[in-house]
Amino acid sequence: QLHVVQSGGGLVQPGGSLRLSCAASGLSLDNYAVGWVRQAPGKDREGVTCISRGDGNTYYADSVKGRFTISRDNANNTVNLQMNSLKPDDTAVYYCAVGESDCRDVPRYDYWGQGTQVTVSS
Repeated sequence: QLHVVQSGGGLVQPGGSLRLSCAASGLSLDNYAVGWVRQAPGKDREGVTCISRGDGNTYYADSVKGRFTISRDNANNTVNLQMNSLKPDDTAVYYCAVGESDCRDVPRYDYWGQGTQVTVSS
């Protein structure tokens, strides 16, 4: 079976940093678009950032631009999300998503990780 597994997350102070990782079995992530999507209580699902197939173009939501960085580590078949200057509004469950379509088209992702909690609080 194909599995998408996330690691990282946790509780941090405002202004702190966290790193999330998305790993896969059953496929090579370098052949797929990969994105990070978050869901906060009482809020709509939000596409945070993604990296496209092939050319590796990256895209960021305005809410995280300049603070978050997505990157591929093909040697380890992972995609990482570095989150800096974290704010309380970043608190959410973060999901790694994998698909064959434009990485900005969130409804078209095919595979999803289990989700991991990120909490930013003093």
